[in-house]
Amino acid sequence: MSIVIYSSKNCPFCELAKKILDSKNLSYKVIDVGSDIQKRKELMLKSNGRRTVPQIFINDKHIGGYDELSLLNSKGKLI
Repeated sequence: MSIVIYSSKNCPFCELAKKILDSKNLSYKVIDVGSDIQKRKELMLKSNGRRTVPQIFINDKHIGGYDELSLLNSKGKLI
């Protein structure tokens, strides 16, 4: 399973998303878009224009942000 989180520093929802993944012992790659304009553009292209973080991709499928990840987890669909 491949998990990518577009994140920025001092983002409380990014940290909460990471905690959910950590609690499931899932590994993930973090891409910091806070100071990298190219990575921010990449995020917007991949997520249909969304600018907020976190934006989370599982197996290259955009699932959304923290709320969507939390919902998947609460429904037992995160693994």
